[in-house]
Amino acid sequence: MQTAKEGQTVRVHYVGMLKDGNIFDASINRDPLEFTLGKGDVIAGFEAAVIGMKEGENKTIVIPYSEAYGERDETAIAEVDRTQMPPDFEPVPGQQLSANQPDGSSKIVTIIKIDDKTITVDGNHPLAGKDLVFDITLVKIV
Repeated sequence: MQTAKEGQTVRVHYVGMLKDGNIFDASINRDPLEFTLGKGDVIAGFEAAVIGMKEGENKTIVIPYSEAYGERDETAIAEVDRTQMPPDFEPVPGQQLSANQPDGSSKIVTIIKIDDKTITVDGNHPLAGKDLVFDITLVKIV
């Protein structure tokens, strides 16, 4: 039976959890995730786990944060003066915003704290600094 190799397109079902068992994402009740191995479309540890799997095979893996979303970067937390926001903006903790960067790009940030004068945002990926557990089933090698 054929095994998944770099350059091949695969379809997988997965359940992504934190080490405490809390599920953060799953493909159940959706179409399988389709991606090409070696293109960097998914986190490195996930891709490495799929290489060598056979159709129908299931495995559970732990991906250290270094092969997932990296370490948390405390310098990615910033306070923004509320006057820099539109006057009708009603911030909510947990809300995600697109922040313009000095180089013209944009970055998704999450509101983590609000007070009368400032809004504190976190530019880290929500899963940064966390080891991830994935239950993966290789559905098809396309």
